[in-house]
Amino acid sequence: MTDMRKISSQNQAGFISGAAVASIVLGILVLVFGSIMIWALVNYNDQKNNVDSKIASGVELGKKEQQNKDQAAFDEKEKQPLKEFIGPADLGRVDFKYPKTWSVYEANAGGSGGTTYEAYFHPEKVPTVIAQNKFALRVSIVNQAYDQVLTQYAPLVKQGQLRSSAVTTSGFNGTRFDGNFTKDLQGSAVIFKIRDKTLILRTDSPSFQDDFDSKVVSSLTFKQ
Repeated sequence: MTDMRKISSQNQAGFISGAAVASIVLGILVLVFGSIMIWALVNYNDQKNNVDSKIASGVELGKKEQQNKDQAAFDEKEKQPLKEFIGPADLGRVDFKYPKTWSVYEANAGGSGGTTYEAYFHPEKVPTVIAQNKFALRVSIVNQAYDQVLTQYAPLVKQGQLRSSAVTTSGFNGTRFDGNFTKDLQGSAVIFKIRDKTLILRTDSPSFQDDFDSKVVSSLTFKQ
């Protein structure tokens, strides 16, 4: 009888120990799975917030891009119909188109000296003609030989500030310069020979590059 009681006690002790171990293991598993679920939930919320934020940013960016496109289309429409510039007949009758939103200031109508003709174009109001101001378009017809004018740009080409290339418009061959004319003026210029004089058209900012190329230069004609 005593032996049976001992065996029963041992069995109960073993059962209790096994149950305790099982409880501990189950508790650990609960903690592990609970931690994983919490981590997954936090990660899900972070991802959701990131996705929501990216979607909101994308929508806002899309709206901004559309607004920019609409504004660009409106601005382009406002430039039409193009105006026509016709220079003095005795200076080759330079002729080209330009946006109707641009104003013109004729600084020098002609005469003796280095510059025979000088005009400035700019949207709405032409700024004061001083060295640091940028203009949508400068037009000059100078009393200098074509090769002599090109020589004046040679140092900037050599320094890498300007790139020189050939240009042809309306059957007339000339030279084009693109890059930095000064520290503050970056743009393009086209130069053509007109009789014993030289025609120079220049834009001072990349903002006007498209109008300079697609409207002014592309429509340029003159009498040689």
